[in-house]
Amino acid sequence: MSPLNAVEEPLLRELAPLLPGEGAQVVRLGTAGAEEDYIATVQTTTPITGSTFSVVALAPVSDFNTPIARARHDVLLVSALTLLILVPLSLLGSRQVGGALVALARNSERLKQLDFSTSLAHPDSILYEVNALSDAQQVMQQSIRERTTELNLAREKLARLVANGLRLSREQDRDTLLGHILHGGRDIANCVAGTLYLMTEHDTLRFALRTHSDPLPEHELPLHDAATGAPMNGYVASYVALNNKTVVIDDVYTEERFDLSGTRRFSEESGFRVISMLTVPLSPRAGEVIGVMQLMNALDPETGEVIPFSTELVSFIEALAAQSAVTLENHHLLEAQKNLMDSMIMIIAGAIDAKSPYTGGHCERVPELAVMLAEEAGKVSDGPLADFRFQSEDEWREFRIGAWLHDCGKVTTPEYVVDKATKLETIYNRIHELRARFEILFRDAEIARFEAIAAGVPAADAAALCAERQHQLREDFAFVAECNIGSETMAPENIARLQQIASQTWVRHFDDRLGLSHGELVRIEHFPATPLPATERLIADQPWHCIPRDASNSLTSGHGFRVDVPPYLYNFGELYNLCITRGTLTEEERFKINEHIIQTIRMLDQLPFPKQLKRVPEYAGTHHETLVGNGYPRQLTHAELSIPARIMAIADIFEALTASDRPYKKAKTLSEAVKILARLKDQQHIDPALFELFLRTGIFQRYGERFLQPEQLDTVDVEAYLGRA
Repeated sequence: MSPLNAVEEPLLRELAPLLPGEGAQVVRLGTAGAEEDYIATVQTTTPITGSTFSVVALAPVSDFNTPIARARHDVLLVSALTLLILVPLSLLGSRQVGGALVALARNSERLKQLDFSTSLAHPDSILYEVNALSDAQQVMQQSIRERTTELNLAREKLARLVANGLRLSREQDRDTLLGHILHGGRDIANCVAGTLYLMTEHDTLRFALRTHSDPLPEHELPLHDAATGAPMNGYVASYVALNNKTVVIDDVYTEERFDLSGTRRFSEESGFRVISMLTVPLSPRAGEVIGVMQLMNALDPETGEVIPFSTELVSFIEALAAQSAVTLENHHLLEAQKNLMDSMIMIIAGAIDAKSPYTGGHCERVPELAVMLAEEAGKVSDGPLADFRFQSEDEWREFRIGAWLHDCGKVTTPEYVVDKATKLETIYNRIHELRARFEILFRDAEIARFEAIAAGVPAADAAALCAERQHQLREDFAFVAECNIGSETMAPENIARLQQIASQTWVRHFDDRLGLSHGELVRIEHFPATPLPATERLIADQPWHCIPRDASNSLTSGHGFRVDVPPYLYNFGELYNLCITRGTLTEEERFKINEHIIQTIRMLDQLPFPKQLKRVPEYAGTHHETLVGNGYPRQLTHAELSIPARIMAIADIFEALTASDRPYKKAKTLSEAVKILARLKDQQHIDPALFELFLRTGIFQRYGERFLQPEQLDTVDVEAYLGRA
């Protein structure tokens, strides 16, 4: 056989390099331009003969690649088609999932910030987990929103409760306080209407206030049966008051515990249908019920529909009721204290008036007149009174108390000084002692007549001398008695005649130290007793008539008093008193009467007045001052006297001039009193602006119509006094 590389077939020659190898490989066979890849497999075999045979198997590669290529093409085509479908779907899905996640993130941020202005977004995702998380966020938002709404409502109610408590604690007017209690309860409960009952002293509940404007019923609700005395627990308000328990009624028309026929009848008659009801007791610290608050028809804050009162709401209303009860009780206690204090002040003033008929109803009438003038002064809008007015009831009360107490110091003034109608009067009128002495001298004249006759003097001459002496004694006593009345000013010649009469003597045969009190003995023990029979002056000034002043009780220390204090507390000297030049009072007694204003100031300054009554001593203690500084006890001037103090001065003077219940003087008519006031105004003793206001507004006339006698109500020429310099 020819070698393979020697054969003529070109393809076979190209296989020669493959021999004598074995295995399979890819070879390129063919002519240029027509080459093709073949898979060649060489299998070498050695038979028994020892010859080696190589078998070459050829197959075009294309026979193997065409199915693979077709399969690859199909795979690529399918892959391309799959990508064309899946990529948009993936983009769309990822975008949808991403949007849902962004929405969830935003929802989470809003939840974090507690932003419930709008509902949370609810993305509709293809993922279960996203939808589940979104649903959870929705539930969370709703729960938080509801809880937050409840908390906000609770906080709002709590804020209202606190604000209401502050308002209640500041309020002083009782009617306004009751309004705050009831309207505060209605606002906190968010209900339609309410009624406030207050406990009375006779075991009933009275209607104190309603939120509706209809008139309050005048009847009262009894707490016990009038016939049997059994508690009336069948009625809501009575039950609450008796048992100090809250009652909640969800529906008036289905309620069976209480008799609500009256409420149902009211609903029918008024057109206001009561459905739900809350009734709470007003019980302060001591536990005693002082009132009942009843609220009706709670409203749903969102829908406005009538709903039952919730448990939480009941707690707030009970807190308000407790708060209101304490405030109301405190107000009642303060009012009771005020009334007690005012009553005691009026009792003191009344006691001062009753102490002496010479003061009459002065302490009662001066406050009336002072308040009338203060009210008119508060209405003035120009001039020196433009800035004056009392701004509150406390200021008015302060002024009234000052007016009531303006003469409280008179409790220290002895009655016999205030009532001293004659010069010789102390506890009694000592003119009787002098008359007895004149009687002695009169009798002595008779005795002297008989002694003269016995001595040989003709009876006619002795009788003439006796008659002349007795006539002189009668005239002297009549003159002394006239001087004792003190109705006229004592002229110097009258004083000289008194002294001449006083120089006469009489003989005392009895010890003048017997039957004296301890105080009298103390005063007289420093003076030697006159041996009996003792010759005494007919009208005498004895050393023990001068009562020393207590050195430890200084009237000028502190308080700024500028007064001249007499050296003696009293001087009971008979001639000293009869020689009083005007009136019936000695210098010591006049000072004692004027001292009442000093005692008024000292007494009131010792009282711990609260802040709102601090000016009571000023109002009570300045009505004897003048604008020019010559009054008493401090000699205050125009700049130091407030408008209320000047009002008090006019009221005090005018009342004293026109008082008809004083036995020692005749009451002035209106015209006479106004004339005196005008003179005091010209002397700058009283305020001219207030005097003109007193006339222009007719206060004097109104006061006169209330307190003066008809014969005092004459005509006053007001124009003659207005504008007069």
